[in-house]
Amino acid sequence: MRWALVKVCLAVTAMVVIAFAVPLGLVVKEMAGDRAFSNAERQAAAIGPVLAITTDREKLTRAVASTAAGASGMAVHVPGATEGEEAVEIGNRRSSDRDLATASRRASIAPVPGGFALLQPTAIASGQVAVVEVYVPDDAVTNGVATAWLVLAGVGLALIVGSVATADRLGTRMVRPAEQLAGAAHALGTGKLGVRVPEEGPTELRSAAVAFNSMADQVVQLLANERELAADLSHRLRTPLTVLRLNAASLGDGPTADQTRAAVAQLEREVDQIIRTAREQRTHNQPAAAAAAAGCDVSEVIRQRMDFWSALAEDEGRAVRLAGVDRPVRVPVARPELAAALDAMLGNVFRHTPEGTAFAVDVHNGEDAVIVLVSDAGRGIADPAAALRRGHGDGGPGSTGLGLDIVRRVAESTGGDVRIGRSMLGGTEVRVWLGLDGGPALAGERRRGHRGVVRRRRRKTTV
Repeated sequence: MRWALVKVCLAVTAMVVIAFAVPLGLVVKEMAGDRAFSNAERQAAAIGPVLAITTDREKLTRAVASTAAGASGMAVHVPGATEGEEAVEIGNRRSSDRDLATASRRASIAPVPGGFALLQPTAIASGQVAVVEVYVPDDAVTNGVATAWLVLAGVGLALIVGSVATADRLGTRMVRPAEQLAGAAHALGTGKLGVRVPEEGPTELRSAAVAFNSMADQVVQLLANERELAADLSHRLRTPLTVLRLNAASLGDGPTADQTRAAVAQLEREVDQIIRTAREQRTHNQPAAAAAAAGCDVSEVIRQRMDFWSALAEDEGRAVRLAGVDRPVRVPVARPELAAALDAMLGNVFRHTPEGTAFAVDVHNGEDAVIVLVSDAGRGIADPAAALRRGHGDGGPGSTGLGLDIVRRVAESTGGDVRIGRSMLGGTEVRVWLGLDGGPALAGERRRGHRGVVRRRRRKTTV
């Protein structure tokens, strides 16, 4: 916008300068010529009274010499009184006989080498017409024209420079608030909720800044309300959890009682984690961001969660295979988030496949990513694209469609992604790519089909 305003002002000012300077330059040139020829006419008129009195050569010579042009710049042509009498020629003649014949009837200006000749007819006592010739050089005709044109050019250039500078200042005054508004919108889109725009500039941009700041305040307030609601709802679950924990404690001993108590304890930890996460996000997400930056050991998290799910799998007669978790592999994901994503995938296996269906969890460590594969031998997912969209799960009654969305957000936070396909077991395979650099470049390569080199680990099977 700034350069567009400068170009517009430059074009308009240039057209105005040309429209006025060119005609004014021509007028200056015309005035210089008129001034030179008017001066010549005055010198020619000074000889008129002398010709009216006498045509004596000596007297005419003295009269011509007394003028400003002198004998070198003025000439007098007096025809003879009778047909045989010789004409009188005084001064340095430059015009031709044809020009003199024309000038005897009317005054004229004839071009001659080096300039012009003003030919002025004057009646003499004998009744004939003498012609006074005044030489006007080219320098006299154009005297002062070049200087005037330079002055006009300088004034025009100064006007153009001044208009461009003014347009640039006005453009800066308009563009800077617009750039600040665009930058603040981009920062808000990246999650910097504290960004605001200075309310300055033209009236329209000030109104836009006021609207943006109001919108940002509203977004912050809505997010705060949402987090408070999540924390309050999670806190309300503590009462029924307490009842469940007391009831589970009265079940006595046995595998079923132990699993129930473990499930209640896990549920209570998850509720506490939700409450802490909501509170931490309210204070600018600093603890959550620090946890994500520190990362966690994916192998350790998977082993810990599989200890819980393996017991349930044993009760349902499911064959379990676990591979690639014998060595530590750190990923830039907070431990609770990774555990929640893994629980969401394994929970889908138990929820949407019949008892006795086998499943497997594989971990592959590459140079730029870690791949977590959760496979089952169930019936598969009919529409994988819909399953990855939030709230569009196809798991039937009781399915919210949020489990795979949790997995997708965890993967995308590291620059990775999630894909659903057909597993080697015949059912569904959820492939989760976790980028090790935490940037978006890996996600771009994944979308272009780049897989990279994956170093497969020695598999360890657990049934």
